Amino acid sequence: MTSSIEKAAQRLEQLRKAGVSLAGDKGRPTEAAAQESAYLPEHAAHFAGMDSVEAQAAAHSKPGTKTVQIDLTALGASGFVTPNAPRSVTTEQYRVIKRPLLENATGKGASLVAHGNLIMVTSALPGEGKSFTAINLAMSLAMELDHTVMLVDADVTCPSVMTKLGLPPAAGLLDVLQDDKIKLSDVLLRTNVDKLTLLPAGLPHPRATELLASDAMTSLLDEMGKRYSDRIIIFDSPPLLLTTEARVLAGHMGQVVIVVQAEKTLQSQVEHALSTIESCPIKLMVLNQVRSSGLGAYGYGYGYGHERMVGERGPATAAA
Repeated sequence: MTSSIEKAAQRLEQLRKAGVSLAGDKGRPTEAAAQESAYLPEHAAHFAGMDSVEAQAAAHSKPGTKTVQIDLTALGASGFVTPNAPRSVTTEQYRVIKRPLLENATGKGASLVAHGNLIMVTSALPGEGKSFTAINLAMSLAMELDHTVMLVDADVTCPSVMTKLGLPPAAGLLDVLQDDKIKLSDVLLRTNVDKLTLLPAGLPHPRATELLASDAMTSLLDEMGKRYSDRIIIFDSPPLLLTTEARVLAGHMGQVVIVVQAEKTLQSQVEHALSTIESCPIKLMVLNQVRSSGLGAYGYGYGYGHERMVGERGPATAAA
């Protein structure tokens, strides 16, 4: 019994440190930054690159604080799409890529798509650029005048969205799934990009993949699809050939974007990945890091169906 109580107390302490407000926390003193950052290896790795002032600020985020500041200058310098950035090949290509997704999400496509606002970004294997693509797609969509965007880090065993955005780990998806006292609104993070909200993966959990395939996740997705029907929700999911949970998640999506790394991913691997999500109504593909001799840089292509993408040497056009 003592062991269970101790584990519960430790879990509550982790949630507090991640910024989740809990009953009875009012007036609770904040602990030293070194103690705050030591409870997870992910926190330690993140704080290692900060000076003491920055580390304390990140570790001591106040309970109830739901706004985070993304360093857009640093993000842009790393090759990501950012608001108000000069026009570039990357920003223009993402404008092209997002257009059919928006049409399907808003009911303006060729046919009505159920849960069209739920868009999963995945790949066959790790390292193909799915998280990079998910962030860029979310940023590009957030630049639209008439739409808001939620970016969900659903790659719960290997989360990277917060790290790529230069933000510390925080409570999120896993915490909502395992604790019915924590509501989705408790862990959503507003950002300094007006129309972009983040849902982090959450605190590490030994059964993270099972939680992703649980009934609680199904209920949460249903809630998100209905409650936030006017919002485009981007899910950065695990690779399709790495875990079966990604395939379960895909079954709840209205649209799936598969990222394929040029000159690396085999056609057989792409075909296998596609075969695992045959029931998904709309599947689009993005060819990442394709060498375009005309542009002298890496770029992106997109299309419907793997035949258009494998072996493509430049930005592709959509093929119905």
